[in-house]
Amino acid sequence: MTRVLVLYYSHHGATAAMAAQIARGVGRVSGADAMLRTVPPISAVCEATAPDLPDDGPPYATLEELSGCDGLIAGSPTRFGNMAAPLKYFLDGTSGLWMSGALVGKPGAVFTSTGTMHGGQESTLLTMMLPLLHHGMILTGLPFTEPALRETRSGGTPYGASHVAGNPPTTTPTSDERRLCQLLGETVADLACRLAGRPES
Repeated sequence: MTRVLVLYYSHHGATAAMAAQIARGVGRVSGADAMLRTVPPISAVCEATAPDLPDDGPPYATLEELSGCDGLIAGSPTRFGNMAAPLKYFLDGTSGLWMSGALVGKPGAVFTSTGTMHGGQESTLLTMMLPLLHHGMILTGLPFTEPALRETRSGGTPYGASHVAGNPPTTTPTSDERRLCQLLGETVADLACRLAGRPES
């Protein structure tokens, strides 16, 4: 099976809901399988430690899983136009994979969730791409040939899937946002299958 790692950090659940939709998209591609993984929160308190397994949801990602995947889709809520610290902390620890070239030539994509329409979605997606580019990954976004990208009145960008939580916030993606999440998963999975020498669905 072609393994696509859907790696994310979620604070209130919106990014986790997007990750589930992206995994559905990956699963629609014959021969592809999604691995849902999260990262632990970080703390300014030096003595604080995270449990080996989160209280709920998917397990924490390991560097071995990242190295062994055939494609990566990374997601985070926005923090002042950038990814949240827990995901950045995890990616900052991948220099060994960078030195070995473990991710070179593999497809990658990104997704995010914001509280408002102009909460920094596109800058977050663009800055999340930078570590993937340094790893030599092949980045993919969403094409405007997809009607949901042109018709959405909430999240959705050509740089990757996105969600607007709004006020009061909702963790449930709209129908357009769900479609774009699934399309992102399908796109990366198709490309991963082709690059791995497996026929696309």
